[in-house]
This record gives sequence, structure tokens and C-alpha cells, in this order.
Amino acid sequence: MNFIEQLQSLDMNDPGRWPLPFRIGAVAIAFVLIVVGGTWYFVVKPDMPRLEQARLQEQELRATFDQKQRRAANFDAYKEQLAEIERSFGTMLRQLPSRTEVPNLLVDISQTGLGAGLEEKLFQPLGEIQRDFYAEQPIRLRYTGSYHELGAFVSGIAALPRIVTLHDIVITPAAQNAYDELTLDVTAKTYRYLEEDSAG
Repeated sequence: MNFIEQLQSLDMNDPGRWPLPFRIGAVAIAFVLIVVGGTWYFVVKPDMPRLEQARLQEQELRATFDQKQRRAANFDAYKEQLAEIERSFGTMLRQLPSRTEVPNLLVDISQTGLGAGLEEKLFQPLGEIQRDFYAEQPIRLRYTGSYHELGAFVSGIAALPRIVTLHDIVITPAAQNAYDELTLDVTAKTYRYLEEDSAG
């Protein structure tokens, strides 16, 4: 009788009558199943949440690594960009007058209006407003003149070597029948850099 015939002739209800090699094999298989099942149930299964957490952490670390690697690859470009920003910032700071230059800048604004042919009706510097690292000096202006003279004034303000911005612009006819006589009401703002000892 060959092995397969012996295996088919085994009585599953009476394993005590099986030949010795089959009983040893059955015990060995049962032992292996018990060991594997016990290992999975008592050792592997309790660590499954930690394993899943470790996988998630690995994904986060890989994403962080990829991000930092891209930054490191662009580090030289970032350094050049930072140097350019610092140069631009320095140029802009030089366009902000110091405290002693503000009166001259106010004269320049007034002279720009007169040079454009406008008639000055109001030139009223308001109180200085302190910001983070600069101070803002608003000036209320009212000029009367033609459309082209108003345009020349705005163009002249833009051409000043210092930063001056125009806000709250209102243009109205100077008189009811004066078609080419306009009144410009505007708030000009000039800025000055706050030195470190006076900032804050």
C-alpha cells in the first residue's frame, strides 16, 4: 500500500489507530499551528497598531526628507534670492528720508505742484503715524489747474527720488462753468525710516 492509499484509509474519528509516522506528523502539524497562532495572537497582533503608527511616521518622515532635500538642492538659489532681496530692501530704505530730510521733501512736493503750473490752495502736513520700522507723514493737498497740469503734477511726484504716494484723490470742477479748471484734493504720504534707537 502506498502513502496516498494509507492516507485515504485513515479513520479521522480514531486517530489512536493511525500508524506511528502519521500520528507524529499530525502532532507536529498541530504543534506548528498552535505555535504560529499563539505567536500571531500574543506577539504580533498587540504590536499591529504600533506597526501601523510606525508606517505612518515613516511616510511623514519621507515627505519631510523629500521637502528638505528639495530645499537643500535649491539652497544656492535661495541664497542668491535673499541677497537680491536685501539689496532691493536697502535701495528702498535709501529712498525713505531721514528725519532731517523730511522738510526738504515737503518743499519738493510743494515745488512740484508749482512747477506743474498749479495754484496751491492747501498744503497741510498732518501728524506723523508710526508703523513697524517706518513713520508715515500724510499731507493734505489742494491744487487748482487744468487737466494736463494735474497730470504733470502726478507725474512729477512719481519722479521724485524719494517715495511719495497719493491717496484719497478727488478731482472736481473748480467752478460751475470752468471746464478746464479742476480742483485736486489729495492726501500725499511720505515715509521715513525709523532708526533702531527710536523704533518701537
